[in-house]
Amino acid sequence: MIGRLLYKARHLARQSPRLIYARDIVRPRILNTAPVTGTTDTDAELHVLTSTGDWLNLIWSLKSFYAQTGRSYALAIHGDPDLPAEAVTALRHHFPDARVIEQSDARDAVLDSLSGHPRCRRLRETNTLSIKSFDFAHFLNSDRMILFDSDLLFFDRPTAFLDRLDDRNRRVNAYNADVDTAYAVDIDTIRAHGFDIVPQINSGFGLVHRDSLNLDWMEEFLGIPGMMEGHFWRIEQTLFALSGSRFGAELLPEDYRVFLQGDVGDKPYRHYVGAVRNQMYTEGMRRLQGALLTT
Repeated sequence: MIGRLLYKARHLARQSPRLIYARDIVRPRILNTAPVTGTTDTDAELHVLTSTGDWLNLIWSLKSFYAQTGRSYALAIHGDPDLPAEAVTALRHHFPDARVIEQSDARDAVLDSLSGHPRCRRLRETNTLSIKSFDFAHFLNSDRMILFDSDLLFFDRPTAFLDRLDDRNRRVNAYNADVDTAYAVDIDTIRAHGFDIVPQINSGFGLVHRDSLNLDWMEEFLGIPGMMEGHFWRIEQTLFALSGSRFGAELLPEDYRVFLQGDVGDKPYRHYVGAVRNQMYTEGMRRLQGALLTT
C-alpha cells in the first residue's frame, strides 16, 4: 500500500501542474453538467466502446459532439468487461435516452449470433476491441452508424462529416485518416490475397453503412494469413478498412486526420490517440470548459 502511494507521488511529481490541473480538476467537472436528452433520432445511430480508463473522457467527447452538431442521433454506449458500476450509472444519468450496453447482457447474445462464423466468434472470444466489429453491428438500430471513440473532442461544427450524413445518395463509408497505415497485416499481403483496401483508415470516427458490416465478409477477411495473429489493437481497424473498401470507402477531409504534432488550431475536432492523450486534457478540455461546463 505504501509502495503504491510512493509510486503515485513520484509519478505525479514528474507531471506538469498544467496537466494535473486539467486532468484531475477540470475533467471531473463535466459530471456536474446537465444531461443530454432526446438522443432518439435513428437516421443514424452513434456507437462507442468505453472502458474504466476512458468513460469520463467519453462524457466530454459525446457532449462536445452533440453541442457542436445540434443533432439528436440515437446513442449506444458499449462497456468493456471491466466497466465499473460507477461509470454505468454516470453514463445513464448524463445520456438518459441512450442504451448503455453491458457485457453481462451482450456477450452471450453476440457469440450466439456468430455461431456460423467460427473465425469471427473466436476473435470475439479473445479480443475485447472486437466488440466494435461485432457488437456494434448486432445492436445497431439504424441503417447507418456513427463510428466513435472515447478520445474525440469537437470544437466547431463538423460540417464535412454532417454533409455526408445528410446526403442519402452517397453510399460509401467515410473514416478519419490515420497518421499512417496501421493494419494487422501489411497492405501488400492483403492485396496479394486478392483484397482491395484503402490505406490509412482509422476506425475512431466515421460514417458506416449497415450493409458493409457483413459477417460473411469478415469471416473471409479473417482468413487472410496473419490476420488473427495481428496486433491486438489493429484487427478491428483492419476489418473496418476491408469491409469498407469492399462496400465503398473514402477518407474524411484533412481536417479530420489523426495528427501527433502541434495544436488543434482551427480544426473542428481532434482525435486524441494515446500518443497525444495528455493534450486532450491540457488543450482540448481547457479549450472547451467555457462552453461545456456552463451547461
